[in-house]
Amino acid sequence: MHDIRQIRENPAAFDAAMARRGLSSLSSEILAVDTARREKIMAAEEALATRNKASKEVGAAKARGDDAEFERLRALVSEKKAEIATLEEESKIEDARLRDMLMVIPNIVADDVPEGADESENQEMHTWGTLPTYDFAPKEHFELAGTAASLDFETAGKISGARFVMLKGAVARVHRALAQFMLDTHVDENGLTEINPPVLVRDDAMTGTDKLPKFGEDSYQTTNGWWLVPTAEVPLTYSVAEGTLAAEDLPRRMVAHTLCFRSEAGSAGRDTSGMLRQHQFEKVEMVSIMHPDESDAELERMTKCAEGILEKLDLPYRTVKLCTGDIGFGAKRTYDIEVWLPGQNAYREISSCSTTGDFQARRMNARFKPADGGKPEFVHTLNGSGLAVGRCLIAVLENGQQADGSVTLPAVLHPYLGGKTRITSEGALA
Repeated sequence: MHDIRQIRENPAAFDAAMARRGLSSLSSEILAVDTARREKIMAAEEALATRNKASKEVGAAKARGDDAEFERLRALVSEKKAEIATLEEESKIEDARLRDMLMVIPNIVADDVPEGADESENQEMHTWGTLPTYDFAPKEHFELAGTAASLDFETAGKISGARFVMLKGAVARVHRALAQFMLDTHVDENGLTEINPPVLVRDDAMTGTDKLPKFGEDSYQTTNGWWLVPTAEVPLTYSVAEGTLAAEDLPRRMVAHTLCFRSEAGSAGRDTSGMLRQHQFEKVEMVSIMHPDESDAELERMTKCAEGILEKLDLPYRTVKLCTGDIGFGAKRTYDIEVWLPGQNAYREISSCSTTGDFQARRMNARFKPADGGKPEFVHTLNGSGLAVGRCLIAVLENGQQADGSVTLPAVLHPYLGGKTRITSEGALA
């Protein structure tokens, strides 16, 4: 959420920042509501001062026997009391209007975010690895002889409908091994603290992490009001809400492996084949709570943590900086990591690492106390996939495919698979 004081002090700069997001000037409408709110508050304060003054004078008028003045002052006190109640209620209404307006306005992007209308104008930063070559036409993950039977879309569809999959046998075990490998790497090598959070959260957690009110249709809500998390970013980030951390508690770096749920609203017809875009999936998520001075460096560190997983798996990838037309609602700067999928002959997103600055912290009132004892400040929050487990499974299967439909598995997974090194063309681990 935005700081209304900054909009007041420099509305032109705010409008220019929103123009980069493709939005028309917003400051005049925002400031009109803010002015009305402040006028109500000031009027209430003036009425309170008048009431307090009259209240003090009532006793004196009574003592000197000035009945007319006594009645006038008593009536004035009653009048101002009613006026104050009305003004306070009106100011609350204006305050809610202002908050509702600010809640649906996206974050200001960093100056170095490239201009662009859509993902085609994202800026490639670097690539890693050598794209595999084959003496046969590479297939997609669900077409391989060794994996097709273990990717059961038909049974999942019978149980849950479209965009669900039931993993079986060797593929299910490789999927589990990937998640375990990611967690172990982030905890043992990258210094993150493992968390096992709830995946049902309240409105406040979704709102504080900028998923509500704007993106309610993208998530699932239970009949009693809980939300199924679209990512572990929500519970991990919101864990510091409505509190003030000590300076020595920063940085706070967390990682969690959870189920995630997304309705995929607006994505009809996209990636309907295979398991690339599902309503239910698993992800290993990284979240950092940082001192403002360290958040930019933390984004670089977090991105390297995600890239390191792909490098250990020997999966080619590229990293891109998202442009103004593709960056997410709450992000200040975002790096997407795209893994190579031979079956599609394309790079596809497998991780998105973002810094939100203090955008989320303002929404959820998360602060820290500076070491020098100064006034509490808002923390900066960052989040990144480390990685999407299902998409990583797709990449492992497609990059390791052999002509007979078997799959050679990355060496780093072998210890997690009891020493097994491949999926045979019959679908067994061997």
